[in-house]
Amino acid sequence: MLVSLSFEESVSQDVAIMVDVLRASTTITVALDNFNEIIAVKDKNKAIRLAKTHNATLAGEREGAKILGFETGNSPVEIKNFNGNTLVLTTSNGTRILEGMRAKSLVGSFVNARAVAKTASKIADDHIEIVMAGVRGRFAIEDFLGAGEIISNLKNFELDEMAQAAYLASRDDEMVSEAVKNSLSARGLKKLGFVNDIDFCIKKDIYNVVPFYEGGIIKKL
Repeated sequence: MLVSLSFEESVSQDVAIMVDVLRASTTITVALDNFNEIIAVKDKNKAIRLAKTHNATLAGEREGAKILGFETGNSPVEIKNFNGNTLVLTTSNGTRILEGMRAKSLVGSFVNARAVAKTASKIADDHIEIVMAGVRGRFAIEDFLGAGEIISNLKNFELDEMAQAAYLASRDDEMVSEAVKNSLSARGLKKLGFVNDIDFCIKKDIYNVVPFYEGGIIKKL
């Protein structure tokens, strides 16, 4: 079985795991503790329409900040305060990446790395692709390291060289923590007052939730 690492665009027809550590992957994982489903959309106006149709909680961000008029932003810490049947979520990067995935699509991050790796290994035929979301076309080190943490839980698999690099880079916990906290994404979030989100997003394996995306809907697998 091959494990590969890609950026922004998914090519796998088997299993793909979207990784957007700061913060969509983490927020989605946390939200599925309190919601039965998440409708993920990249368009803000579509999100507003869907929230009205489904009587759903409306969450979303642009440039890291909560969208004006939305109930909450893309914060894993804040999303704990909301619950219901449906959450509609729109984000700058993660939801956009999900819409382009054609494989059996999972969502992973540090907080559910072990669980998502275990599930992926069970449902894959011969290929697990880790897809780094990045930030508006820019490589994001936190997604690279989060991918490495997931890969570390995939034992006895063949890794392509990008996957090997992510795995090796993720092995020093102290260096990983410092790299994520000082990343460009984290610095932007700090300016917006989301320091607690950053600290939360680098906690390892605190959730067994495995989000599964299909046809615009995310549910627990």
